[in-house]
Amino acid sequence: MILVNNLEVIMKKYKGVVFFDLDGTLLNEHKTIDPDVQAGLAQLKANGYLRVIASGRHETELREIRQEAGINSFIALNGSYIEYDGQAIYKAQIDKAVVKDVVAVAKELQETVAFFSGHHTGRLGTTEILKESFLYTKTPTPPLNPTFYEDYPVYMMLIFTKTNDKRYMYPFADQLTFYRNTPYSIDTVLKDTSKATGINRLLTAMNLTNVPTYAFGDGNNDLPMLGFVDHPIAMGNGLDTVKDRAEYVTETNERGGIVQGLKHFNLI
Repeated sequence: MILVNNLEVIMKKYKGVVFFDLDGTLLNEHKTIDPDVQAGLAQLKANGYLRVIASGRHETELREIRQEAGINSFIALNGSYIEYDGQAIYKAQIDKAVVKDVVAVAKELQETVAFFSGHHTGRLGTTEILKESFLYTKTPTPPLNPTFYEDYPVYMMLIFTKTNDKRYMYPFADQLTFYRNTPYSIDTVLKDTSKATGINRLLTAMNLTNVPTYAFGDGNNDLPMLGFVDHPIAMGNGLDTVKDRAEYVTETNERGGIVQGLKHFNLI
């Protein structure tokens, strides 16, 4: 954690905090941000709200999107790595021995794993499922580095499997939390780490626990986040379980759902 000065000033700076998932939420089908959404985000900032990206993605995958959105604060890797205005304030490292054990299972099953640190990535090997996964998410494939975890702390692993979920989940249920967010991969983080715990840590560090909070999401890994904030907002294209958790269901990400949701709560 970092020490933050002038907490009283920071508290007065923001009327509230709004958290945004990316895929299926802030991003359109082309993995970019629509101009009307960009305008809404700019107005949200002008109106005095802190805007935070909350994603399963890695910091390197967020750079272009953050620039496009004009957002400098983010919760990455499903709550495992957090930055406020360019400063790292939280890191949840998976024990190296646990990483090695997951790698052993992947090798046994002839599957592979990607590793994510704060600003670095690597992968154990290459499989067809890995290739399909990165084509699906339209994100860069980490460089080949089978011993990544020997040189860098690991905050999240991406396990590339279509059917062997239980082979990973059962042995490590007491040490890791798993989120299947694509047909090809499982986000794997430290036990009880989620977007919700990330939000709690950011709000606490910034002394913003008493301001209203809002979150937009559409998928399974958004459920903890939507259950934590004051005003959970589900995208119209979201899963039914996400809509059931929401205070308000907005339009889809392709039909102005972000702007509609912000207007519904009079944030813009």
